[in-house]
Amino acid sequence: MADSVKIVDGRNSFCPGPLMELIKGIRQEPVGTVFEVWSSDAGSAKDIPEWVRRAGHELISNTQDGDVFKIQVKKLK
Repeated sequence: MADSVKIVDGRNSFCPGPLMELIKGIRQEPVGTVFEVWSSDAGSAKDIPEWVRRAGHELISNTQDGDVFKIQVKKLK
């Protein structure tokens, strides 16, 4: 089980950049790892949860902090 959250900072890239960074991170980390994607692209707030659902992982939260979207995902498999 993961002790910390892995930050995926995609604030300066546009879709699908933040999602691609998340996928790369998920491939490298063990099951149970929690990722928090930071994105300034509103498309990520829709695209990432959709991908998480299809890929079989868990969407923990999807919030907006100022102009940054913060999407937390737990790797399940």
